[in-house]
Amino acid sequence: MRPLALAALLSLPLSAAAQPPVDFGPVTERHVWVPMRDGTKLSVYLYLPPGKGPWPALLEQRYADLTAPATRKSFAKLAEGGYVVAAQNFRGAGKSEGQWVGYRALGWGEQKDGYDTVEWLAKQSWCTGKVGTFGSSQAGFAQNFLAVTRPPALKAQYMIDTGLSLFHEGYRIGGTTRPERFRQMGAVCRDPADNLKLLKEWFAHPTYDDYWAAEDCTRHFDKMDVPCFTVGSWYDFMCVGSVDSFVGRQHRGGPNSRGAQQLILGPWLHGRFKNTNKAGDLEYPENARFDTEAHMLRWFDHHLKGLDTGARRDPTVRYYVMGAVGEAGAPGNVWRTAPDWPVAATDTPYHLAAGGTLATRAPVAETASTPFAADPKNPATIPGRAFPGAKDAREFEKQPNVLTFTTDVLAEPVEWTGKVRAELYVSSTARDTDVIVRVSDVYPDGRSMLVMDYVRRLRYRDGYEKEVFLEPARVYPVNFDIGWTSIAFNKGHRIRVTVASTGAPFYEPNPNTGEPLTLDPPARVVAAVNHVHHDRARPSRVVAPVRPSPPGAGTGGR
Repeated sequence: MRPLALAALLSLPLSAAAQPPVDFGPVTERHVWVPMRDGTKLSVYLYLPPGKGPWPALLEQRYADLTAPATRKSFAKLAEGGYVVAAQNFRGAGKSEGQWVGYRALGWGEQKDGYDTVEWLAKQSWCTGKVGTFGSSQAGFAQNFLAVTRPPALKAQYMIDTGLSLFHEGYRIGGTTRPERFRQMGAVCRDPADNLKLLKEWFAHPTYDDYWAAEDCTRHFDKMDVPCFTVGSWYDFMCVGSVDSFVGRQHRGGPNSRGAQQLILGPWLHGRFKNTNKAGDLEYPENARFDTEAHMLRWFDHHLKGLDTGARRDPTVRYYVMGAVGEAGAPGNVWRTAPDWPVAATDTPYHLAAGGTLATRAPVAETASTPFAADPKNPATIPGRAFPGAKDAREFEKQPNVLTFTTDVLAEPVEWTGKVRAELYVSSTARDTDVIVRVSDVYPDGRSMLVMDYVRRLRYRDGYEKEVFLEPARVYPVNFDIGWTSIAFNKGHRIRVTVASTGAPFYEPNPNTGEPLTLDPPARVVAAVNHVHHDRARPSRVVAPVRPSPPGAGTGGR
């Protein structure tokens, strides 16, 4: 049977009752069932440009709903660029058949849903045989899983706010569990019971073991073998995945991957669209915008159509140095380029000290510490489920049991560009607890604009492969990465580091008992008293990548 006939056989007309009418202009929308190697059929919406083709195909895989009018129109707009756009729901999500197993069916196991879909697209009569993939967040993770399987028709990728390891960057963050967050995933499942089964599986594997290694793309960079453009966002905890994906593919990928990657890092929140200069409460200059849709076509026109768009002559790395907004002449708010990442910087410690001070000078006290409580029944609050980057953090900072350490007013600007990490000394009355570290840019008017944060569950302080519990009152080193950034703190500002143990519901509280973590709320919880130590022998600090401030100033912002 010819591929076009097969496509017609598998096609289903979109019911007007099931889908709201949408004007796609010259683009044709079609729904098809794409068969996988085990006979399971996955739901795919196709958007075909006008004309007879053939065209290259662009694939996005996601678990989220594909039927919203705005979503469908965005796919159709992309198709107008001369591509067949295919939007697929994961196995067991939306209309797709099969059991929901998250990302597990996409990669290098017995089920290779990504591979099978790419090769099916390539064989259709309306396709040139070349396929690219695109998408953000969940669709970024999916592309890394797909790349490892190396389908022959896959020629290029475009990832936005991506991830690599579900243990480290998805289902677990810093070793914390997020059952309430992921219970909601049942809403995307064809059978919500599949989601509950999957959640129970996760809790049967509390440490990073073979189960989690099967969802860790960092183990397989050598199998990734296509050019990829990666977009990362400074105000996004998944920025670590975007950076690590670029670095791993660029230096450890296959021969078609090494040296063929590009990366852009900008002042944005998590999400697909970056043609904005607004993040949280901040409005950057107009130059902060990046039209991902237009650039994506330029990237794929080169790799899938062979057009000389200049995409390969662009700088390997472009990054935005954030600066103060609303301050004329403030340094930063400019784009820079680099041949690789990270750029050179000087690791500079900012020491936590008594009285809530933060300074580059080392502490001299023989004994010093600051207490803070971790009470899962009365946690400090961070509202919502999305990282509140570029927002005023004072509401969190003024809560009981949240510590702040702040520099003196800066006499000169200070630029941080690179990875920021925490090196703390912590003790607790409990067998387990969490430590949250945040960094903020404090404006002269007192606003504490959140730049980044991260968390570490202390049972995993020595690595995620084992659980090592605390002895009450014993002091332990706790080291972890907070994240990537590029920011110029203006003179007249202050730099603030915040330390806490709770921040619900964004971080679901640790019961502190050291008992096995559970899907359901634990029957027993313990209120702990923690201390962060900051004396000569135990100098808790944040280590920042400081770069010399360039001559001249940026454009400020509104």
